[in-house]
Amino acid sequence: MAEDWVFAPPERPSIAVEGSSARFPVRRVFCVGRNYAEHAREMGGDPGREPPFVFMKPPDAAFDAALGVPYPPDTVDLHHEIELVVALGQGGVDVAPTRALDLVFGYAAGVDLTRRDQQARAKAAGRPWDWAKGFDRSAPMSPIRPVARTGHPATGRIRLSVNGAVRQDGDLAAMIWSVPELIAFVSRSMELRPGDLVMTGTPAGVGPLMRGDRVEGGIEGVGDLHFAVT
Repeated sequence: MAEDWVFAPPERPSIAVEGSSARFPVRRVFCVGRNYAEHAREMGGDPGREPPFVFMKPPDAAFDAALGVPYPPDTVDLHHEIELVVALGQGGVDVAPTRALDLVFGYAAGVDLTRRDQQARAKAAGRPWDWAKGFDRSAPMSPIRPVARTGHPATGRIRLSVNGAVRQDGDLAAMIWSVPELIAFVSRSMELRPGDLVMTGTPAGVGPLMRGDRVEGGIEGVGDLHFAVT
């Protein structure tokens, strides 16, 4: 019977904080689509400065990349997308872009893993992308580097290689919408809280991953990640 159950609040997913034994508790994961012009083109989109579009991953999609990535079920076309991740230490509503960076605790490099075949079927049917984007361990990340060490990076190389071959190689300066603009945009639709993550989009060069692949990626001044697809 229901009254026989004892419910305890689950432990929140968390990401390592660089240089500390502390961990960053994850509340929500906001993901921005097509925020680099060349990636928008490779996905068949228009790279014009249209309003950003945002989808979400569940909090427990985010995890330490060093643990490795299990190849997910229900796909034969898993893709990588390297991204700058913004970790918020403060919240707010309708935040002005000029104040948005005050909310940031730190930054990380992350990979938005995508079941591309599932996404293609959802697009063709006019359905949401949740099944393609929000599966278990779909957002491996480097340790979060606090702002005191990174500053607020607006430029810097962002790259990803698979088995030593470079796949993605761009610069944060190529983002269509900047970090403060993205934070402000999301805050106009819902209240931001400490623990929220914003994944800011990926440069061109996304591609498939296979079992046994070794992935290396990173963002200049922010951090590096390494993982194997098991």
